[in-house]
Amino acid sequence: MGTAADRRPGKRHRAEEPVLSEQPDAVDGSAVPGRRPRTRLLLALAAGVLVADLVTKLAVVATIEPGEDIRLLGGALYLTHLRNTGAAFSFAEGFTVVFTLVAVAVAVVIVRVARRLFSTAWAVTLGLVLGGALGNLIDRVFRDPGFLRGGVVDFLSVFGPDGQVWPVFNIADSAIVCGGVLGAVLALRGIEFDGSRGKDEAAADAA
Repeated sequence: MGTAADRRPGKRHRAEEPVLSEQPDAVDGSAVPGRRPRTRLLLALAAGVLVADLVTKLAVVATIEPGEDIRLLGGALYLTHLRNTGAAFSFAEGFTVVFTLVAVAVAVVIVRVARRLFSTAWAVTLGLVLGGALGNLIDRVFRDPGFLRGGVVDFLSVFGPDGQVWPVFNIADSAIVCGGVLGAVLALRGIEFDGSRGKDEAAADAA
């Protein structure tokens, strides 16, 4: 015979009621059980790239005259001071406004997908691209000859002065290229933003 405590209203109901841990489905990328988005990693890396790019450019503008070359590492690296109105590595000069708008679009897209980013590798990839895009975007907005048409400060020349062997570039260019290469590798391997493998790749591995 049950005790009075066992017959108290509501006790049996609470004991039998299953405890449900509501975990949002990860299909839409909004949440993954037990994991946090890698948004902070993405933003921290982007901020690091941006600061490094801005500091080095300011130092170059303040200390190196345009066209001057400083030989380092036995000629493996030269520091120079050039202005680039094209894309990374002086590609497609004369389309400054176009590349400025592209950089803005890239930054907006990366920030929007950051919420559903659970892959550390993709966070590193997009952080590099975002930091590089913002670094060059600041030059295009604020430097001469004018708004959206500013020349990007390039200062790294490898194996020869003035881009004789390889086009002159900067920290932002390096970050964009490294991020692009890493992103291509991840895409080829079928790694999704949530860290999972693509359906086709997963099926092939299972077979």
